[in-house]
Amino acid sequence: MDIRLLRKQENPPMELLLLADPSRAIVEEYVKRGECFIAESEHQIIGVYVLLPTRPGTVELVNIAVAEKHHGRGIGKQLVRNAIQTAKDKGWKTIEIGTGNSSIGQLALYQKCGFRITGIDINYFIRHYHDEIFENGIQCRDMIRLSLDLSI
Repeated sequence: MDIRLLRKQENPPMELLLLADPSRAIVEEYVKRGECFIAESEHQIIGVYVLLPTRPGTVELVNIAVAEKHHGRGIGKQLVRNAIQTAKDKGWKTIEIGTGNSSIGQLALYQKCGFRITGIDINYFIRHYHDEIFENGIQCRDMIRLSLDLSI
């Protein structure tokens, strides 16, 4: 598997990006402002992540997705680790990520990769998304915010 920056002339893999974030408008907005990285295997895009500068010294991993037929192979962990290394290489001091309260697997993955919970944005998904979101039988209401200090 190779991970690389999406080229200017390439379209972002919206079908994958929408797996991690159901709002096309929100995805299109942050993809324009951030850097989109794709994971390829055998000339197929199997994963994606987007890094978005948010504040001086801080970048956010705003989307990370793996094609469903490739789940369970450790690709998500490789993408997170690549995002962390890319952020370090670009001189960012902190990388942040947010996920839904119902995203149990993602919360575990991010913490295994060194992220620490730093806050909760109550009712984030109620305020910003028109349709209700359910995962693991739980309504996604709150954004769990996590952060990793890259200067350590």
